[in-house]
This record gives sequence, structure tokens and C-alpha cells, in this order.
Amino acid sequence: MPKLFRRRQVWLPTWRGALLLLAAVTAIVVLLGLNAYALLAPSQPARGPAGTGARTLVVEGWLNHDELEQAVVAVRAGHYERVLATGGPITSWSEGSEWHDYAARAAAYLRANGVTGVPIIQVPAPASAQDRSYLSAVMVRDWAQQSGVTLAAIDLFSAGVHARRSWLVYRMALGDGVEVGVLAAYPTEYDARWWASSAGAKSVLGEVLSLGWTKCCFWPDPPGSHEERWAVPPSRTR
Repeated sequence: MPKLFRRRQVWLPTWRGALLLLAAVTAIVVLLGLNAYALLAPSQPARGPAGTGARTLVVEGWLNHDELEQAVVAVRAGHYERVLATGGPITSWSEGSEWHDYAARAAAYLRANGVTGVPIIQVPAPASAQDRSYLSAVMVRDWAQQSGVTLAAIDLFSAGVHARRSWLVYRMALGDGVEVGVLAAYPTEYDARWWASSAGAKSVLGEVLSLGWTKCCFWPDPPGSHEERWAVPPSRTR
């Protein structure tokens, strides 16, 4: 009868070794927790081809008023030639019926609050129950191709701890030929001590899970394919 089992030597830590491993893991978790906000909300503007920065600023239109006010400051501080306002349809009653989508809402806010020196271009995205940031990035790529604009470098203005995930999907959508920088708005409901408030804990922990899923499980389809653009109406794909 063939053997079904065989003996193996297994090394296990002593109780001192187990305590040391536990202490090391705890220290790593605490260190990551203390720096979670900084890791999730980077501010790293693009250098640009000539080292003078990006000429296009992309503003995610779903930001709240305080965050859009920070976008106004960013426009004034940069040397941008255009601002692209992105976002899908507005479905929340709290937003009112004045705008059909977040791109129009953000563009109107920027114009009303002093951004007049550069064109503000609305780049709306279609309704989507998933991958909304990625779909907005695809719309930015399509706008550039249809408008004949070469996007050598852009800066993406996003909200706090959401910034790193948006930064990631924009790099996925725009490809290696476009340098994508990122600017993160400061939240108004909490600060870097995110664990001290329920809003901070909810935002940070939620983004940790979402970013982990994006990195390990989100694989976009080839650029321009139907699978990548499944939510885009046929009239928008020509």
C-alpha cells in the first residue's frame, strides 16, 4: 500500500520569538496607521516635459464646496492653460436640479468663484454604478483625442484620501505617455489624526479597502474597447 503521509520538520517560534513577531507586526500596523492619511492623500504635481509643470488641471466635479474652493486656489497658483471638470450625472436630490452632472456643477462653481483667466471645459461621464473615476479618466482621454490636444502632463485635483485611488486609475486610463500629477484637497471634517473622528475612520478605512481592491482586482480592458467603455452611449464612442 502506498504511503499517504510523510514526516516533515517544521520550525515554530518560541514564545519569545512569537512575542517579538507580534511586537514587530504591531509596530508596522501602528506606523502605517499614523501615516495612512499622508499615504492616501498625496500631493505630487507633475513636472511636465520642460520641468515647468502641467498645463492641464483636471478637477473631479463631485468635490464639495470647500474642496472646490481649494481647487480655485490651485488654479491660481499654477500655470494652467485649461481646466477640465469631470463627473457623471447628478442623481442626489440634495444637489438640486440646476445641473445635470457634476462636471457642469464644478465648472459653474469655478467660474463663479474667480476662475476666469483660463478656459473651463466640461468633460461629463455617463451614468455608471462602478468604476466611475476610471470612466471619467477615459472621458478625459477621449476629449483630448477628439479635440486634438496633446496631454503630455496633467495635474489631477481630488479629495483627500480618495486622491491616491483616483491618481492610480487616471494613470491606468491615460497610459505611460501622459505624466499624471496629483493634488489632494484637505478634508474639513477631520485632519491627519483620522482615528479621532468617525468621519475620518470611515473615510480612511474605506479607502484602504477600495485601494487594495483596485490594485489587486481591477484590470481595465484595452483602451477604446467596448468592454472598457461599456457605460458610454454609442454616440459618444464615435
